[in-house]
Formats: sequence, structure tokens, C-alpha cells
Amino acid sequence: MSEAQHLNRAASALVEIVEGIEPGHLTAPTPCTEYAVRDLLNHLLFWGPSLEGAARKETVSPPASAESEVDLVVGDWRTAVVDQLNRMAQVWSAPGAWSGSTHMGGPNEMPAALVGSMVTIELVVHSWDLAKATGQSPRLDEALLDFTFGEAAKMVEQGRALGAFGAEVAVPDTAPLLDRLVALTGRNPDWTP
Repeated sequence: MSEAQHLNRAASALVEIVEGIEPGHLTAPTPCTEYAVRDLLNHLLFWGPSLEGAARKETVSPPASAESEVDLVVGDWRTAVVDQLNRMAQVWSAPGAWSGSTHMGGPNEMPAALVGSMVTIELVVHSWDLAKATGQSPRLDEALLDFTFGEAAKMVEQGRALGAFGAEVAVPDTAPLLDRLVALTGRNPDWTP
């Protein structure tokens, strides 16, 4: 399976979770400790255009500084998030999206494959976050989880240095792959609201 196919499957899984979120869930806490459901949806909308632009090798700055994500969860927020995820999957499927270098909302160039992998990790982990917060089960197949875990393991130290990952939560080596992935990113697989 190609990198783009993994990203597409991750986006589809997250779309399914978003479609199952009810307005009453918006204030619910998530395993991503600094975000309630609304905040996490807003995070996806806020950074989505930059991640979409990265696939096209365009620098698209977020609508405000990284320190203050503006609230984009307004109106028909469900459609807005689903449309953003579908656009992201589409542009990362384009020829050349995963090759060369690109930007991710700033001036620093990064390998496009690294950015694409980061997007896949983001989609998979936030699928789990939102599913746990809203009482759903993400449909993430073993091939996608294997790819995502491998990519996350390669960039875990960089992710922690940037604040994208927390300290690893200890889980047994025999734990399910999804549990090991979220634990690697600093989440407790046993988290409950």
C-alpha cells in the first residue's frame, strides 16, 4: 500500500468519526489533554489549509499565529471538517505530493514524505482522540496502524521536542498496535472521559 493510500484511509476513518459527533459532544474532554472536542475539531480546521498546501508545495500560513488558533468551529462545522479532510486526502494523492521538499505553514523546508507521514499520524491519532471522547470506535486497519506506528517511531524525539508528542506512556509490548501508537505519542490507551 502506498503512503498516499495510508493517508486516504486515515482521512476516511477520521471523517467517519467526525460524522458521528453530536453537538452535545463539543464540550467533552479528549485524551489530547489541552483540547475538548470542539478545540480538536478547530485544530483540524486551523491547520488543514497549511497541510493541504504542503502537498501542493505551497506555503499556506494558518489564519493566525500558532500560539492562538482562531475559533473556526462555527455554522455547519461538521461539513467544514469533512470537506477539509477530503481535500487533504485528495491533494496528498496527487502525483508528486510525497516527493521533493515542501513547507508546512512556514519558511522552513522539509521533505514532503516527512510532512505526509506527519499528516497521516495526525489523522490517525486524532481519530482515536475524538472516538474515545465521543464513545465511538475508529476503523483503523492493521496495515495503516503498522505504517503509522513505524513513522511515529522514526520521528518521536523530534515530535517531543516540538511539543507534538508527550512523554511516552508505558504499555506492554503485547498491547494492541493502536494502544502502542497512542502511548508513543503520550496518550494513555486506557483514557476515559
